[in-house]
Amino acid sequence: MRRGPRPATRTARPARAPRARTRTLIRTLAACAAALLAALVLPAAPAAAVGTADVTAVRGGDVLYGSGGTVCAVGFNARDASASYGLLPGHCAAAAQTWFADPALTVQVGVTAGAQFPGSDYGVIRYTNPDLSYPGEIRAGGQIIDITGAAAPTVGRAVCRAGTTTGVRCGTVTAVNVTINHPEGAVTGLFATTVCAEPGERGGSAYSGTTALGLEAGGSGNCASGGASYYQPVTEVLAAYGLTLY
Repeated sequence: MRRGPRPATRTARPARAPRARTRTLIRTLAACAAALLAALVLPAAPAAAVGTADVTAVRGGDVLYGSGGTVCAVGFNARDASASYGLLPGHCAAAAQTWFADPALTVQVGVTAGAQFPGSDYGVIRYTNPDLSYPGEIRAGGQIIDITGAAAPTVGRAVCRAGTTTGVRCGTVTAVNVTINHPEGAVTGLFATTVCAEPGERGGSAYSGTTALGLEAGGSGNCASGGASYYQPVTEVLAAYGLTLY
């Protein structure tokens, strides 16, 4: 008996995705794998130090931070034939050896090169950071004043002081060769003014026009009820270390 042809039996195959869709899927998977590999292998970029990006110069009136936690303002910048220096009260300069431009102590500015306290009250920082500039100017509130020279104070002369907390305050010189007493001992040869001061201000530039007069050494009273402030004459500091303003 002749048999008829057997019916063909076929196994069903899955439908093929369109080629364009397949290529898109492959590219997407490859991109994801590359991004994941980069995240695992490449190191993260270091975070910028907070508060250091804008430090490009140190002027008189700017605040410096000592390695021992001391905070003090530079009075004026000066120099000799080989280096630049910041002038500041001796009781500040003696309190730290290394100085920085920021409270995090990441931008080193210089080192203490000398300090006199008590007896007198002045000191100098030798600037050591070549990446910063040290102009012969002071920062007085919102102004930058170019200091062109120094003079000995005289009674009746107008004087202003750029303070770290009270800003710019002005008055007159009331006395010279004044002595004030500290727990560490007496400081002599200061001049007194009617300019008010606040507790906690350490350092400050006393000036008359573009002429440097002194470094703040202390004060009494306050700026609400009135008071007085006392200064180390700048001319004595310059002579002691052989420096000049510029």
